[in-house]
Amino acid sequence: MENRSLTKITNIAWSMIENCLHQGSVALDGTMGNGNDTVFLREKIGNAGKIYSFDIQDLAVENTRKKLDERNMLSNVELIKDGHENLDKYIKEEIDGAMYNLGFLPKGDKSITTLGKNTVIAFEKTLNLLKKGGLMVISIYYGHEKGLEEKNMVLDYVQNLDSKKYHVIKMEFFNQKNNPPILVAIEKK
Repeated sequence: MENRSLTKITNIAWSMIENCLHQGSVALDGTMGNGNDTVFLREKIGNAGKIYSFDIQDLAVENTRKKLDERNMLSNVELIKDGHENLDKYIKEEIDGAMYNLGFLPKGDKSITTLGKNTVIAFEKTLNLLKKGGLMVISIYYGHEKGLEEKNMVLDYVQNLDSKKYHVIKMEFFNQKNNPPILVAIEKK
């Protein structure tokens, strides 16, 4: 079988974050979207863990609820219709891992996007909740109107994180055109 692990940024993000998750883990999907990351995280943490999943759009919540329900995975998943910048209103416990896909809802209204200012606030709050050894994985899709501004804000924020507290890596598809996604991973020391 052909190895195509580098063709999708999602595959890379999943392979990274699964190493910090186990049965009973607590995880965050900061951008619910169509529910693929929420389902992936739920598969990894099992019935004993907890997932907090955020989005501001009804369509995202509906799509995710449907995917989880079809797989009998709704238990221990909290679907929250609110901006990820408000995550500290809902999450009071440490988390093992977090995922963010920045941009817009695939097959949704492309004028509704994540915003750099709110995203950086969410990252600060996520890192405060992240356990030592925990991982936050960020996929940056910036080929939309406000995407470049958000990408620059996010990259500026993560490259200035204290190197005594965090390991930060950035991965890019150098030979792809048209704003290929960027992957950032942050491990708390």
